[in-house]
Amino acid sequence: MNWDQIQGKWKQYKGQAKVKWGKLTDDDLAAISGNRDQLVGKVQEYYGLTKENAQAQVDEFIQTLPPEAEQARGASHR
Repeated sequence: MNWDQIQGKWKQYKGQAKVKWGKLTDDDLAAISGNRDQLVGKVQEYYGLTKENAQAQVDEFIQTLPPEAEQARGASHR
């Protein structure tokens, strides 16, 4: 899954981001609005991480998102 897909479905994924990074507020998640750089910045700020570590956590988060929504949508168009 690429970041454009995540950004397009941010409303669905922001709850999962809040579970992973509990210090993020609902206002933070709304302001991030699927923007990867803003998410990295907030994770870095709240958790005192280096930019590289924050980016690695965000990349890891992307890998944990379920792809089945994409597969189900693709199957329904056949």
